[in-house]
Parts: sequence; structure tokens; C-alpha cells
Amino acid sequence: MSDVANVSPAIAAKRGADEIPWNKHTRPKKSPGDHAVDAVIWLLVAAVVAVVVYPLWFIIVASFSDQTLVSAGQVTIWPKGFTLAGYLRVFQDSRIWTGYGNTILYTLLGTALNLVVTLPAAFALARIEFKPRRVILFLFTFTMYFAGGLVPNYLLFKALGLLDNWLVFIIPGAVSVWNLIIARSFFETSIPEELHDAAQIDGLGYFGYFLKVVLPLSSAIIAVIGLYYFVGHWNDYFTGLIYIRESSLQPLQNVLRDILLANQTNQLGSGSGGQNVLQQQQIADQIKYGVIIVSTLPLLVIYPFLQKYFNKGVMIGAVKG
Repeated sequence: MSDVANVSPAIAAKRGADEIPWNKHTRPKKSPGDHAVDAVIWLLVAAVVAVVVYPLWFIIVASFSDQTLVSAGQVTIWPKGFTLAGYLRVFQDSRIWTGYGNTILYTLLGTALNLVVTLPAAFALARIEFKPRRVILFLFTFTMYFAGGLVPNYLLFKALGLLDNWLVFIIPGAVSVWNLIIARSFFETSIPEELHDAAQIDGLGYFGYFLKVVLPLSSAIIAVIGLYYFVGHWNDYFTGLIYIRESSLQPLQNVLRDILLANQTNQLGSGSGGQNVLQQQQIADQIKYGVIIVSTLPLLVIYPFLQKYFNKGVMIGAVKG
């Protein structure tokens, strides 16, 4: 008698069930408790999304609304008393176009330099055969905890000729140690060493391996740290505040700050009439909301195109066997 005949019906039934390929039609039905848990999870997710999204939506709505209605609490979901006064006052200042151009230039060049410096350095520090890597990484990490301070940095930049120089936005922050460590960890854990062995067999050196193999497989980490660098450069106002006096070199954030402070100053010196003060306050609020939208809109447009890389598994299928 064969072995199949000696198998009990229960075991045979179990083996038959295990051999059935899984699909969405064979998965077990959810119990009422499972549906209740799913409902709670969806409610929590919806609540978190509402908490995060609504403040931004309110700023957008308020920037297009009559500030009298906003102050009275009548503006919640949709604009009321539609107006573009805040945006018109912001864009009437010619400095804003200069600030936009400066910020775009500083952001693009700065981010490009950051990636050019960070990625090769992280790749070198990820190679086991590079003996000084631990010492060099320690020196990089040391700068995260100990810095010279504002006055020594100012004197250093003055000696280097970086005061009132647009290069002060780009060169001093050429590398972020935090992003360097993230990229190094990615190269160590997500790029299999078998790819390097195969590249060596094909006659590629480290430079060719990095350009032709590592970089194409690192789109996720490039997008992530690129976005971090981009946001950092775009929101940088401290550099322009401390090291730049020339108005033609000021970035957008400093220009918007000057516009907002100028309108607040006009409000304080506008006389004692209550109605006049109220009108000045409303104008200042319109400009405030408009400034927030103008300064954050480019980031809101760019982010959805890079979000997919955050959780994308770019290494699936890179190594077989």
C-alpha cells in the first residue's frame, strides 16, 4: 500500500488546503470585531489627517477672506467675502520677485552641491575596506554636538570673504552630518555586496560602480535627503539675517519678513483713530496669511512628487538567488 493510503483523512484534507493558492476570495471573512477595529483605525487616521490638514486649509481660506469675518470667527471651511487684497499688497512690492529669484537660485545650487558632496562621502564611509572610515565618521559626528558659535562663525566668514556674498548660502552648509549618516546607513544595508563583486568582474572600479550601479538603485534615498536639503535651503532666513546686508541678495524669507514687519510698523504709527487701527490690523492679517501661502506653496507642490520614494522598495528584485 502506498504512503498516500496510510495518510489519515484529516491530514490529507489539511495538505489539500495548504496546496490551494491564496487569493482574495479564499481569505477568511472578517468578524464583527474586526470590522469594529477597522472602523476605529479609520476614524483615528481621519482625525489625525484633519488635525494636520485643517490648519493649512484655514490659512488658505483666510488669505482669500474678508479679515472682519475671519476675526469674527465666521470663516471655517470656505472663504467668505472673497478678496485678493493680501496677495496684491505682497506682490506689489518689487523686492518679492528678487527674493523669489534669489531663493530659487540658492536652493537649486545648494541642494545640488549637497547631493554631490553627501552621496560620495556616504558611499566611501560605507565601504568596509576604507580603513579610516570610523575616525572620519567620528570627526563628522563631533560637529553635530560641538560648534564654534555665532561670533566665531561670523569672524570666519568675514575672513573668507563670505559676508554679503551669495556663496554664504551654499558653501558653509555643503554637507549635513545627519543626512550623511542616513545615506551611509542606506548604502551599507540596502546595496548588496554581490553587486560590487559583479561590477568588479565586469571591470568597474569604485567610481564606475558608484555611478552606474549604486546611484540608479538609490533613487529613494536621493529623493529623501534631496527634499531635506531643499526644504532647509528654502526656509533659511537666519543666514540672510546675519551675514547679508545687501538687499539685492536677500532670500524670499527675509523679504517676506521685512514686508510683514513694515506693515506692522505702519499699523502702530497710523494714528489714534480706532477705525483706522482696525483697518490696518485687517490689512496686516491679510498680508500675514498671504506671506505664509507664498512662502510654502512651492514646497507643497513639490512634495507629492517625491512622497512615493519614501516607502518605495527600490531593491526588490535587484539580486536573484
